[in-house]
This record gives sequence, C-alpha cells and structure tokens, in this order.
Amino acid sequence: MINSVEQNSNLGYSRCYVAIGSNLADPVTQAQEAIVALQTLTMSRLVSVSSLYASKPMGPQEQPDYINAVACIDTRLAPIELLDALQHIENEQGRVRKEHWGARTLDLDILLYGDDIMSTPRLTVPHYGMKEREFVLYPLAEITPQLQLPCGQALSVLLEACPRNDLAIYQNIE
Repeated sequence: MINSVEQNSNLGYSRCYVAIGSNLADPVTQAQEAIVALQTLTMSRLVSVSSLYASKPMGPQEQPDYINAVACIDTRLAPIELLDALQHIENEQGRVRKEHWGARTLDLDILLYGDDIMSTPRLTVPHYGMKEREFVLYPLAEITPQLQLPCGQALSVLLEACPRNDLAIYQNIE
C-alpha cells in the first residue's frame, strides 16, 4: 500500500482520508450510501474503506449513538473542490446543520489531504480533532496502520494515547 502521505505525483492524485459519521435516518444505510457516493466522485477513486464502527456521541449525550468509518480515496480534486463535493453528498443525504456536534444524517470530514497542512476559514487539514477521536483513529488504523501524519507523528503513537471509549466494530465492509 502507498503510504497515505505520499502523493502519486506521476498520475496527479493525492491520497486523502475522509471520516464518515451518521446517527440519524438509519445511520448504517447513510454510511453505506456515502461510500457508494464516494465511489462516484469525479477525478477520484475509492481505494479502501474501514469497517463500520459504533460510537457514543461526542457532543450532547441526548442523541443516538453514531456509525463511523474512514474511507481512503485518491483524488485530483483540489482540497476545496473535494470539500464542496463532500458537502454536496451530505446535502443529498439530507444533512441539516443545526447545532455544533449535534445529531446528523451524515458528516463527511477530510482528515488528511496528501501531506498538506492547511488552515482556511472553510477547511483545516489535517482535521483539527482527529488526533483525539477514537472513532477516527481506530478506523483509520484499520485501513492504514503504518500511517505517518504530515507533522511526522505516527498513527500508532496516537492510538496508544486514545482510549476506545466503547468503540466497537458494528459491521465489516465487504
């Protein structure tokens, strides 16, 4: 497997990781439909997807548990173009932004975009909270256990410091 932070420059693709989360409107179906939508992204190809994981909500606790996964894609889309495409998928699946960390039909977050480090008003890469979130780190490690973040930190070191918090595999993706 190509190291996730390497770019396949001869083909113009960047290796990216996208977090998938849902806790409304049949979350398993929402996640599966998001994966299908990722397969159809323009100028992109889906490389791999983790299992689906069940996790407790990070924000307000009076909401349903989440289904989470991480997808690996190679894309020629620029970071903001990829963000726009992911937000389009969210909107197509009924995403309504009401409250921060609130319940949602679908949440798609760019975790890593090649070895880029960027912070704009719309997008921060690597994702600002990924280093502490078990529902991101464990699925990410499932599909790329040797990952080194752009800052040089090993995913394995982050996992050692991140409790599972009842995170469990809900369903393997076949």
